[in-house]
Amino acid sequence: MTQAHQGGARGWTGARKGVLSPLRFTSLRLRLVVVFGLVALTAAVSASGIAYWLNREAVLTRTQDAVLRDFEQEMQNRAGALPERPTQDELQHTAGQMAGSDQRFSVLLVGRDTEGRTVYGSSGGLNGFSLQDVPKSLRTAVNRTQKTDGSNKHPYHLYWQRIVDHDTPYLVAGTRVIGGGPTGYMLKSLEPEAKDLNSLAWSLGIATGLALIGSALLAQAAATTVLKPVQRLGAAARRLGEGKLDTRLRVSGTDELADLSRTFNNAAEALEKRVADMAARDEASRRFVADMSHELRTPLTAITAVTEVLEEELEAETGSMDPMIEPAVRLVVSETRRLNSLVENLMEVTRFDAGTARLVLDDVDLADQITACIDARAWLDAVELDAERGLHARLDPRRLDVILANLIGNALKHGGSPVRVSVREAEDSIVIEVQDHGPGIPEDVLPHVFDRFYKASASRPRSEGSGLGLSIALENAHIHGGEITAANSPDSGAVFTLRLPRGTSPAEEQPAEDELTPGSDTDRPQGEDTKGDAR
Repeated sequence: MTQAHQGGARGWTGARKGVLSPLRFTSLRLRLVVVFGLVALTAAVSASGIAYWLNREAVLTRTQDAVLRDFEQEMQNRAGALPERPTQDELQHTAGQMAGSDQRFSVLLVGRDTEGRTVYGSSGGLNGFSLQDVPKSLRTAVNRTQKTDGSNKHPYHLYWQRIVDHDTPYLVAGTRVIGGGPTGYMLKSLEPEAKDLNSLAWSLGIATGLALIGSALLAQAAATTVLKPVQRLGAAARRLGEGKLDTRLRVSGTDELADLSRTFNNAAEALEKRVADMAARDEASRRFVADMSHELRTPLTAITAVTEVLEEELEAETGSMDPMIEPAVRLVVSETRRLNSLVENLMEVTRFDAGTARLVLDDVDLADQITACIDARAWLDAVELDAERGLHARLDPRRLDVILANLIGNALKHGGSPVRVSVREAEDSIVIEVQDHGPGIPEDVLPHVFDRFYKASASRPRSEGSGLGLSIALENAHIHGGEITAANSPDSGAVFTLRLPRGTSPAEEQPAEDELTPGSDTDRPQGEDTKGDAR
C-alpha cells in the first residue's frame, strides 16, 4: 500500500470515528434518540394499527352489508318466484339472473324436482360455483330449521362466512326461501377490498417510517440543544481538574442548565480562592521554616564552637571539669548536636517542598559508594555488604550517601545486627536492600515510617533523631526518579528496598548556594539523623 493510500485509509478511519463517536452506545445522545424513536414508533404503530383496523372493518362491513342485502333481495324476488319443485333449467336461469345484480356475485341454487332428485343451478355453469366451495359448517347452519316464537318469526335465516382460497378472500352466504323453495348460496370475491386495504397498510407503514425518521431528527436536535451545555460543562470540569482554576462557563438563559452553569462558576471561583489562600499559607509556612532555619544558623555556629571547647575539656585527662556540672555539659553538647542536625534537616525539607532541590550527577560505583558511607560512620563491623564492584549508575553521590546513611543507621539503631546491604540489577534500575535482624516493624506503624515527625510510641516523644531522616531519604529517592519501600522479612527483621534508575536520569544542575552547608560532607557524616522513632 502506498503512502497516499495509507493516509487516505487513516483519514477515512478518523472520519468514521469522528462520526460515530457522538453516537457511542453509552452516550446520552444515543439514548435520547433511541427513546424518542421508541416512543414515536410505538405511537405510530399504535395509531396505524387502530386506523387500519377501523378502516378494514368499515370497508369489509360496508361491502358485506351491501352484498348480503342485495343477495337477500334477489332470493326473495327471483328465487321466491320459482315453483316449490323447480327444474334444473329453471334454477340455472334464475341463478344467472341473480348473478347479474349490481354486486356481481356468483350464485348457486339447490332444490328438488318433481321426481325428488336434487338439482343445481349455478351462475357460472357446470364448472362454476359449486356446493363443494361452500364450507360444511355454513351449509349445516343454512339447512337447520329454527324454532319459531315471538322473537324468531322465521325458521330459516341468512348466514355468511369469510374464507380464503388461493390467497384470495371471499364472502360466502346462504339462505333458504321462506315458505318452501330452493336453497341459495352466494360467493363474492373481496379481492378489490383486500387490494385497497393493502394499499392502506403500505401508506400507514410509510407514514410510520416517516414519523420514525422525523422523531430521530427531532431527538437529534433536542439532544444537541440539551447536551451542548452539558458537554461544555464536562470540558470545563476537565480543565478545572487539570489545575486551570480560572475556568468559567458563559451563562445564558434562565433554565436549569443556566442555573447549573452559574453553580459551576460559583464553585470554581470559591475553589480558586480557597486554593490561592492555601497556597499563600503554604508558601508563608515554608518561608517561615526557611527563614527560621537561616536565622538559627548564626547562633548555632557560635554555640557549636563553644560546645566543641567544652567537649574537649570533658575528654581531657587534666580533670579541670567540675564533676557536678559534667552531666549538664554533656547534655548541652548532645542537645546542641541534635538541634544543629534538626536545623540542617529542616533546611533540606524546605528545599524539597519549594522544589529547589537539585541533583549533581556523577558516574558512581555503587560498591565503592556504599563502602565509603559505612566506613565514614565506623559501621564496618556491624554491616555485611553484598555488592559486586563495577556496577555503575549515574546518581548524585551526596544524596545517595544521605539515603544509605539513613537506611543503614535506622536498621542498626532499631533492628538487630548484623545489617545486610545487598545490591542487584533489575532491568533498567538498581535495587539496594537494607535488611536487619530485629523484631521488624509493627503492622500499624509500617504505613507511616516515611511520615515526617511520626512517633510510633507516645512514651518516646524524644529521640536522638528529629524524625525526618527516612522522609528525607524518600525525597532524595524521588528526586532521582526512584522509590523506597519498607516491609517485614518472612524470616525476621525489616527490609528497606531502594530502587533507582541507572539509564535515564534527570538533567544535571548545580545546587543552590545554600544547599551545601559548611561541614556537611567533612565535619559530620550525612544522614546520621535517622528516623529512630519509627518503630
